[in-house]
Amino acid sequence: MEGNWNPGPKGTGSDAKAAALDAAADSQDIDGRNDGIMKVAVATDTNSSITREIIWEPGLYLLPMPVIVGGQPYLEGEDITSAQLYAAMKDHQDIFSSQPSPGQLMELWDAIFQDGYDEIVYIPMSSGLSSTCSNAALFATEYDGRVHVVDNHRISVTQRASVYSACKLAAQGKSAGEIKTFLEERAYDASIYITVDSMEYLKKGGRITPAVAAFATVLNLKPVLTIQGDKLDTYAKARGMRQAEAKMIEALKQDRAARFGDVPDELLQVETAGTFETEEQAEHWRQMVQAVFPDMTVSYAQLPCSIACHVGMNAAGIGIIKKEVP
Repeated sequence: MEGNWNPGPKGTGSDAKAAALDAAADSQDIDGRNDGIMKVAVATDTNSSITREIIWEPGLYLLPMPVIVGGQPYLEGEDITSAQLYAAMKDHQDIFSSQPSPGQLMELWDAIFQDGYDEIVYIPMSSGLSSTCSNAALFATEYDGRVHVVDNHRISVTQRASVYSACKLAAQGKSAGEIKTFLEERAYDASIYITVDSMEYLKKGGRITPAVAAFATVLNLKPVLTIQGDKLDTYAKARGMRQAEAKMIEALKQDRAARFGDVPDELLQVETAGTFETEEQAEHWRQMVQAVFPDMTVSYAQLPCSIACHVGMNAAGIGIIKKEVP
C-alpha cells in the first residue's frame, strides 16, 4: 500500500529482488510510460521523526527502526511508543537502539518496486552517527542502480526536511540520482543543538564515562551537544536545564546571523524537538523558541525512540534548516 511499510513479495534474497524489479519493469509496459520519465518513490526511517500518522505524500514509505528493551526487540510505531519507552526508562530497564536487518530493508524496497515505482531515494540517518547508511548503500548495490541511498549527514527534524524536499523533487519529475545529488550538495545547510536532563543514557551508550556522569550529576551540569555535519560534538556546558536551553537558543541566534545571515526568513525553518513526558512540557519549549523567532512558524517534533535511547527522557532539541526546495 502506498505510503506505508509492508512485507513485500514472498521469497527472500535475490528471488524477491528479481521479482520486485521485474514487477517495476512490467508496470512500465502496463502503464504505457515510454516517455523516459521515471516514477520515483522516497523512503526513510523513523529516525526522521516522521510517523505513519503524519505521512503526507503518496510515494513516501517509512521503515520502523528497532529498539531493544529488556532484551526484547521492538519496532517503533508498530509495537512500541515513546510513552512505553519512557516507562521502561523509569524502570531502569536496559535500552538500546538497533539497526534494521538486511531483510527488513530489502523487503521495504521490494514492496516499493511491486507498487510500480522505477527508482527509490532512500534517506537514512547520517553515516557519522550510525552504520545504517553505509549498510543500506551496500545492500543497494543489489538493485542495479535503482536504489539511491542519500548520505546528507542529517537526523530527526533536519532529516525530515530532506525527505520533504525529496518528495517535492520527485513530484517535479527529477530522477533518483538527481535528487540524491541535490540533497548531498546541501547537506550542511542545517544545525542541531540538544541537551539532556539525565546523564544515564549517555553513560550507558559509552559517550561519557561513569566518573564524568557522576560528577556532572552532582553539580547539575548539562551538556549542550551539536550536530553540524557528521558527528555529535560538545558545544557547551550549563548549570541546569534552563541555562542549557538558553545556550541552545543563543547558539541558534548566532547561526541565524552568521551562517544564514543572507537567507530571508521565508527560506529558513526553525524546529524544536525533545523527549518530554508531557505535551505541556513540549509546548512550553516550543513557545520559548517561538518567542525568539517571531517571524517564523516554529513546530515541535517528538524525538524518535532510537534517539531517545541515547538521550533519555526530557531532553530538549532545537534546529535551523535552510529550505532545500522552497
